[in-house]
Amino acid sequence: MNQEIWRAVTPQYDAFKDIIEGISSIPPKAFMDTQNRLSGSINQFVGLSGVSRVMMINAPDNALYRNLISEQIRRCVDLSTPVVYSETLDSASVFGQYKAEDGVLKQHFPGLLDQANNGYLILTASFLLANPISWLKLKSVVLGQSASPLNLDPKHELLEAIHNHYNIKIVIVGDREQLAEIDYLDADIHTGLCLFSELELELPVTTDNIHTYLGYLNWICSSYSLPSLDSTSIERLLIAGARYTEDQGYIPICLMWHLALLQEAALVSNGETITFDHIDTAIDNKKYRESYLPERALSDILDGQVIIETKGEQVGQVNALTVIDVAGHPLSYGEPARISCVIHFGDGDVSDVERKVDLAGNLHAKGMMIMQAFVSSALQLDEPLPYSASLVFEQSYCEVDGDSASLAELCCFVSALSEYPISQEISVTGAVDQFGRVQAVGGLNEKIEGFYHVCKHQGFTGNQGVILPRSNLKHLALDKSVIESIKSGEFHIWPVSNVDEAVPILMNQPFRGDDDNSVVSKIAERIENFERLEHPPGIVERFKNWLSSY
Repeated sequence: MNQEIWRAVTPQYDAFKDIIEGISSIPPKAFMDTQNRLSGSINQFVGLSGVSRVMMINAPDNALYRNLISEQIRRCVDLSTPVVYSETLDSASVFGQYKAEDGVLKQHFPGLLDQANNGYLILTASFLLANPISWLKLKSVVLGQSASPLNLDPKHELLEAIHNHYNIKIVIVGDREQLAEIDYLDADIHTGLCLFSELELELPVTTDNIHTYLGYLNWICSSYSLPSLDSTSIERLLIAGARYTEDQGYIPICLMWHLALLQEAALVSNGETITFDHIDTAIDNKKYRESYLPERALSDILDGQVIIETKGEQVGQVNALTVIDVAGHPLSYGEPARISCVIHFGDGDVSDVERKVDLAGNLHAKGMMIMQAFVSSALQLDEPLPYSASLVFEQSYCEVDGDSASLAELCCFVSALSEYPISQEISVTGAVDQFGRVQAVGGLNEKIEGFYHVCKHQGFTGNQGVILPRSNLKHLALDKSVIESIKSGEFHIWPVSNVDEAVPILMNQPFRGDDDNSVVSKIAERIENFERLEHPPGIVERFKNWLSSY
């Protein structure tokens, strides 16, 4: 089983081995040549006439990508057509300026509109967000209305205003959040006036795309004066890429990501051909630079300041998995969290402590309600549950959100109800639906590695591991140390599709079925015992029982 699992959690590219080994013979392929949708949209925009004179492109907010887009537009037009690209946030730079004295024009400073007349002007979306009123002026320009340059000295106006007309197309490049803000400025921007396209930073893993990717890598090395790559380095890049995209079925083509990694690998290789080990070392170096916070969090657990048990069994206590994002820190890291549940007589209310103290978001509340609905359905109760429960993330002091802990919360809840203990050697992640199916969640690599490091430092037992949604297997690209532990049987991964598969692994008992020892049967028995105690025999019945005893 472990052999099957470690291969499932490691991206496999054996099918493309022959193609990869021939990387040196594959011609370079420029970044924009990987953007079939965007390149086609730019060609269409260049050929269009009429009112569609604005193009909005969703791309990372980065001058490197905007420059590549401007170069692609230059390829689509003749040499005499001006293509002006600017990162300016100054509206005067765009519209131009003038200075007047006694109503007479003294100086005129042409703007980018003048430079780009009869051509194309490429602006960052940040320009419009920094100068919202400029959009109205630009919109009138592309619709054939006149525009005036800005007055350097408003105290001195021209007797006769300057009215410039332009024949121009405008390209606005920004990320999705920036474009959403622009939509807010003008809700009709996509109605006829504007074409929309986007830069794509991932490719599906196919034979053709592997060819494209290898050509793209050759182009990066050639264009940015990097050493060549050997075939072993491609395997390491693909594995790192699967982790970056969080999907084994996709290859990242983000230029910034590749440049950062390959430039550091070139430093490690001393300018020689880059190999698997060089890229692996570069990744390890980056991880070491960014690992202070994760190591500090781990030390709190090892010192006993944060209680996480990785051995033994506990009733109503389970190890869940979380991903920590700290503002100003580039690395997300995983950390186990202890969820506990206590039961007491009540009206069936399940109290979400995090929600009650405003430390949980709406998605977490939704996951809790779905979990409760499934448990009530599985128990087939005719009346409300005669127990109330309190569920809490122990030692959590910041907001919890998302539904990825709902499977762990469910297991914790039914453990407290049935009084069956949960193995503390196993951590759980996954969302559940109202039918008990376990659904995919995010951040799996970080979550698994976070629990792995705690188990490693507290001592492996050979039975430790993580329960996760089966549908998440394709998202895994675990660290090499975790892979080795899975191979050797030190650490385990249990993919599950539903609650009935997860509960026996955690509690060593079936969740439901004909077995009297099933978790559902145990809960039903406890409810029955409670109802017997809740309705004791009356005085007449007790008198009859007393008489029958003589």
